[in-house]
Amino acid sequence: MKAPTPVVTNALLALVCLIWGSTWLVIKVGLRDVPPFTGAAVRFVVAGVCMAGLVGLFSRREGGGSPPRGVVLAQGLFQFALNYGLVYVAETAIPSGLVAVLWSVFPLFVSLAGHFVLKNEILSPAQWFGMLLAFAGVALLFVTDLRAIDLRAVKLGALLLLAPLSVTVSTLLIKYRAAGASSLVLNRDSMLIGAVVLGGIAAVVERDQAPRWTSLAVGSILYLALAGTVMTFGIYLWLLRFVPAYKMSLTAFVTPLIALIVGSALGGEGLSVFTLMGSACVVGGVALVLVARARRSVLG
Repeated sequence: MKAPTPVVTNALLALVCLIWGSTWLVIKVGLRDVPPFTGAAVRFVVAGVCMAGLVGLFSRREGGGSPPRGVVLAQGLFQFALNYGLVYVAETAIPSGLVAVLWSVFPLFVSLAGHFVLKNEILSPAQWFGMLLAFAGVALLFVTDLRAIDLRAVKLGALLLLAPLSVTVSTLLIKYRAAGASSLVLNRDSMLIGAVVLGGIAAVVERDQAPRWTSLAVGSILYLALAGTVMTFGIYLWLLRFVPAYKMSLTAFVTPLIALIVGSALGGEGLSVFTLMGSACVVGGVALVLVARARRSVLG
């Protein structure tokens, strides 16, 4: 298969960042009519069914064996059920752009796991500085923006930090126990598991919250499922075959910046001086960690 030109590569990476950056506000828009767990469950039912179609079309071309059941279960529980459940609930009280910034500490958890748990990637001084800068930014956002909203926002913000941590667990399991497995099959099965778990939670905690299936609600779910999940996943997976991993990691700190801009411009979410300062620290710290890793991978 012929590799894409640099122009095509950069255009597709920009498209992925734009879509992922917009999904945070689209989630919040959908929450006006559909409770969080219900909305997340329906999103992954739609995405899982679409992914099943992709498996039938492309699984032979992709190759790879069946993923271990334990990894599929962990991916469904951690990546889709816990992660997105926390994100959707957090957005009931916290601005979408701020949720995106708080979630963007995910690469830091992966790097810390590599340093302390796996011991296969020792952090450099520049990376440690990036860690401190990013978590200082998180702390600033908690004592300013979240505290200014209400106590519930502070509590949900703290719970939200479990979301990237849970994805770290599933990511490491996939990397070390399912590296040769079909990613299409893995994501199809884990999305549907996540949908079932989220649907079960919704049936218990949202039984008195009837969703309103307005055109805006349906549109938001379709956008999140088709563009925000299936399409971007397909592009990202295809680009990984040709583009160095360090370049793909640019999405980690570009996406929250786009989410802040989209939330402010289209969602009417305010950007205070503290929002900008805290977000700059978080995104800058994440960038330092990833850039240092990229330089190490290029040199080594």
